[in-house]
Amino acid sequence: MLYSHVTPSDKRAALRARLAAGELLQLPGAFNPLSARLIEDKGFDGVYVSGAVISADLGLPDIGLTTLTEVATRAGQIARMTNLPAIVDADTGFGEPMNVARTIQTLEEAGVAGCHIEDQVNPKRCGHLDGKATVDLETATKRIRAAVDARRDPNFLVMARTDVRASDGLAVAIDRAKALVDAGADAIFPEAMRDLAEFEAVASAVDVPVLANMTEFGKSELFTRDQLAAVGVQIVIYPVTLLRSAMGAAERTLDVIRETGTQDGVVGEMQTRARLYELVDYAGYNHFDTEIFTYRP
Repeated sequence: MLYSHVTPSDKRAALRARLAAGELLQLPGAFNPLSARLIEDKGFDGVYVSGAVISADLGLPDIGLTTLTEVATRAGQIARMTNLPAIVDADTGFGEPMNVARTIQTLEEAGVAGCHIEDQVNPKRCGHLDGKATVDLETATKRIRAAVDARRDPNFLVMARTDVRASDGLAVAIDRAKALVDAGADAIFPEAMRDLAEFEAVASAVDVPVLANMTEFGKSELFTRDQLAAVGVQIVIYPVTLLRSAMGAAERTLDVIRETGTQDGVVGEMQTRARLYELVDYAGYNHFDTEIFTYRP
């Protein structure tokens, strides 16, 4: 009932242990706390909190308009409602290295298990759009060093994302990934890889876990879990998948109401009241209310 019974520190330790064991972990993107509950219920390994999804949820494009407060608040709301570890997109760290340090400690307090900091310039943009610009290597490594130095829980996962593949090619991306690991990154997120061979090249070049972003309509093909595991990927995210699915269904439902005057024709496609109550543990709250809070001897 209420929030997760697993502490943030235990979630972080569990994530570290599974990565150290060489497992491939799948983290669908949660667009709200309820969807995080659903991700856990379906047996996934963790929850991802996408910056693009937070932006979209606010009705904004993914161009660096969200604030640390907005991201930490939503990430905390999601993380506390699931026993799974949550990894959040921290964009470029919301400022200079000192701001990056504050970002890490704020996200620790929010209860997430880790985050990734990217090497784009401010304002950033979606990693699968053209026209991205990245900072120089020194600036990129300063961000990661600041993040690593600032964390208080050594199990908090600091991941470095690099977008340099799009502008400078795979070889430069691999060199940058190595430098980011040397700066202290616990994992590498090489954005917008073109094929499995590129993921394999990055995974072979570094001795930390590598993340694959399986976002729809992007630069990368939608590879399977087994395909990615075979080339050394250890973390797979599906950042906007649930939001796109939910919004697609919502749009179709609104069209039906507009056209027919009733939602009756699509009720069969909706989540039932019973299933919603199951996910929010309605029975547990009812038990507390009737057997404990309102108990009379």
